[in-house]
Amino acid sequence: MFYSEIAGIGSCVPEKIVTNKELENIVNTSDQWIVDRTGIKERRISTGEKTYQIALKAAKRAIRQSGIQSSKIDLIILATITPDFFTPSTACLIQAELGLQDIPSFDISAGCTGFIYGLEIADKFIKSGQSKCILIIGAEVLSKALNWNDRNTCVLFGDGAGAAILRRSKEEGIISTYTGSQGDSNGFLTMPAVTLKNPFFKNEISEDNHSYIFMNGKEIFKFATHIMKRSIQVILKDNKLTIGDIDYIIPHQANYRIINNVAKKLKVSPDKFYKNMEHFGNTSAASIPLALDEMVQKKIIRKGNRIIMVGFGGGLTWGSILLNWTI
Repeated sequence: MFYSEIAGIGSCVPEKIVTNKELENIVNTSDQWIVDRTGIKERRISTGEKTYQIALKAAKRAIRQSGIQSSKIDLIILATITPDFFTPSTACLIQAELGLQDIPSFDISAGCTGFIYGLEIADKFIKSGQSKCILIIGAEVLSKALNWNDRNTCVLFGDGAGAAILRRSKEEGIISTYTGSQGDSNGFLTMPAVTLKNPFFKNEISEDNHSYIFMNGKEIFKFATHIMKRSIQVILKDNKLTIGDIDYIIPHQANYRIINNVAKKLKVSPDKFYKNMEHFGNTSAASIPLALDEMVQKKIIRKGNRIIMVGFGGGLTWGSILLNWTI
């Protein structure tokens, strides 16, 4: 039986900080309105940085922290909904930048649950004996997919990347995973791709109108509150644990009201949930590794801590991971 453990973590965000006050000059909103409804005060926005570039920086930091030579990496999994190209994949661009040869590299699209999905896939590769050292990245430049005239979405999101090195271990790091999806036939959270455009079809709708993130905030709030609670309860039940056995919960950083509502339903202090959306906003697939890296840098997490990572996202998707911190 092979086990897997996180051996290193790293993150990267663009240098440009955009505050709520600055957004007041762009769209009809206010700092108070944003903070009261989301808990977000500022976010990082790309001024030219590409998805693969911030992903690469996060990856190099994770590799450096792990102490593992990059040549040992035998698989790259990258979660994003904002790639620079449909092909080559962002993972393949990272592979080339790291100078790695002849290893599989691929992107996955699971919205804000992307990093959870990536870790679960990587864990299965290691436990099957197929891989020994895997680079998992969640990276987004969501600012290129926002309608900056829509105050319901443009105030929520930010850009960033987070990465982890998962390696084969004698000690059990990833203990249990749980993921799921539900096809979003109602279109509660969407970001359309390239629209059909050819000499044989006349599309009356401008392509620009199709390229933005759309979200039904009310419905996503209800879905998120329900599915985060369920994802935590499932992982606890599967491992015969109680919420009191968990040291920290690292949730997807979308909205502090969602997190506090979940805490209330679980009858646990909101302080058990680590939150940093105040400074980064919702960075989709990057949000959980960004938060994890921040906790490591602040020395909040210590060896032996039992952690649940939990997320939800477009798809609709969801997932949770029970993790024993081993480094």
